Amino acid sequence: MALGEGTITTAGAWGTARALCSMAACVLVASVASAQSAPRVTYSPPAAADHPRRVYFGDLHLHTRHSADAYSLGTQAISMIDAYDFARGREITTSTGQRAKLRRPLDFLAVTDHAEYLSAYYDTAAGLDAVADTALGRHWADLIAQGRDPLLLGEMVKALTQKDPTLSLPESYRRFAWSEVARTADRYNEPDVFTTLIGYEWTSQVGGNNLHRVVIFGDDAARAGRMLPFSAQDSSDPEDLWSALEQYEKQTGGRVMAIPHNGNLSNGLMFAETTLDGDPLSPDYARRRARWEPVVEVTQVKGDGETHPVLSPTDEFADYERWDEFNIMMTDRKEPWMLRTEYARSALGIGLALEPKLGVNPFRFGMVGATDSHTGMSTTTEDNFYGKFPTSEPAAERMSTTMAPTIDIPARNWSLVASGLTGVWARENTRDALFEALQRREVYATTGTRIGVRLFAGWDYPPDAADRPDYATIGYAGGVPMGGNLTEPPKQGRPTFIAVATKDPDEANLDRIQIVKVWLNADGTPQERVFDVALSDGRTVDRRTGEAPPVGNTVDVANATYKNTIGDPELRTVWTDPEFDPNLPALYYARVIEIPTPRWTAYDAAFFGVTPPEGVPLTTTKRAYTSPIWYRAEE
Repeated sequence: MALGEGTITTAGAWGTARALCSMAACVLVASVASAQSAPRVTYSPPAAADHPRRVYFGDLHLHTRHSADAYSLGTQAISMIDAYDFARGREITTSTGQRAKLRRPLDFLAVTDHAEYLSAYYDTAAGLDAVADTALGRHWADLIAQGRDPLLLGEMVKALTQKDPTLSLPESYRRFAWSEVARTADRYNEPDVFTTLIGYEWTSQVGGNNLHRVVIFGDDAARAGRMLPFSAQDSSDPEDLWSALEQYEKQTGGRVMAIPHNGNLSNGLMFAETTLDGDPLSPDYARRRARWEPVVEVTQVKGDGETHPVLSPTDEFADYERWDEFNIMMTDRKEPWMLRTEYARSALGIGLALEPKLGVNPFRFGMVGATDSHTGMSTTTEDNFYGKFPTSEPAAERMSTTMAPTIDIPARNWSLVASGLTGVWARENTRDALFEALQRREVYATTGTRIGVRLFAGWDYPPDAADRPDYATIGYAGGVPMGGNLTEPPKQGRPTFIAVATKDPDEANLDRIQIVKVWLNADGTPQERVFDVALSDGRTVDRRTGEAPPVGNTVDVANATYKNTIGDPELRTVWTDPEFDPNLPALYYARVIEIPTPRWTAYDAAFFGVTPPEGVPLTTTKRAYTSPIWYRAEE
């Protein structure tokens, strides 16, 4: 056979092989290029998730010796550094010389000392020239030298109530004090380990009525330190505070918010339907309040502010840790009409009613908890509670003494509440992630326990969604989480909720999950109802009465013990609102209740071998409140 007629030479065979390999390589390269440029399904669920997967617990409201009132009443050794160390899980020595440590560290902390005379009393005692060389500093130094420190509290109150320029410190000192606060927070901020949020408290109390706000920054010291804290010496009007926050963001490009607290001590002012000047609320007021106050602190050491038995007479759990006799200065008694504009649940209903009139809901807020402790220690477990001031730290006599015996405040220590904490659903434990979660209201309050709770609302969740391990993915994909807006109902659709709660690993089992619904009647009047949607121990709601049987009680008060032989460690449910009317605005939030446990007063009685005063509560049912999910009827 002649060459070239089908016979392949060695060289020709190699050339053909090279050609085939080249073609295969081209195919391979093309495939890789195509795979790199085309969207790919991610095998790893955590890598693919674009929603929060963890809850972080912390305190957004804590005071140290740098607060004028804390220093006046005995917190003179506990610094910001001590507060951060304690929150991180380190042992410290308290103001009364006791060793104290948290069972578990916090994930985040905001030290929020009062803006009014921030650090000034401590710096006076330390002899800092910037204060000591002023008329105020010399006067304060005399009081301290005479051992009359409690009188310093009156000096602070005078500064809050009298607009007298002679009661103000030089701007240079105020700027120095604030920069120290911000820089200290930066030093202790460790992303994804322990987050510090820079903040302070604005201490407005008009006529002795509480209008306090905690101011929280989403920024570092370089940015937050560029503007001085806005104090009640500048103005006692919340609208002026909002203007200052707006100015801060415009001038620095930063982020900031205000968090109201203790509406229960405002004598009707906190959620009033008029401005501080008595004018009806305007659309601009509503817009600004909703913008600058995305969350409200509803539980803390000075009482719980979710609801009140007068406002919610059919709610068996409404009567919880009430402080409802006076305003914050304990000068004016409470009148029943004031309650409606003091508590979170009724305020949420007022907001629904105001929205059609104003175009904006001024009270569209999420819920958080904090301690407001003035000891520098965030303690929220009943068996490790260190009170409000040093005079309410553990001692045999603390149940029988007043919260501040050196001044005329009649509140008894036994009425103090071991509360609370904020749970934040965030992608990571960083300033950015936590602040963004607060802004979108994907947060919840607890009365000090670390209950885990998630709430989602949608229109077509499958009945078994809560039982699936990827229930959160289902929740986000088919609806909105706590803090969200549910819109566009399908025809004949009803809102369906995924609610999942887990017990604090070191605390009590769970009794139940409840959904609290607030809605407007056709005449625009707010209504409410509490639904028991998940019960422990196989219990069911009585169809005739609509009530759930009690979970029981294992508390041994005498020994301050209990057993987790009742309740469940976890509760899950998918629940659909049976009374939904698509024409009526509504909101829903979850409340999770623990089984009964010993209150801190029972632990004190057992530890110190004392008999509690008559009428002192000795058991508690700790709980969590999620931020609401809102439904707005289509226009």
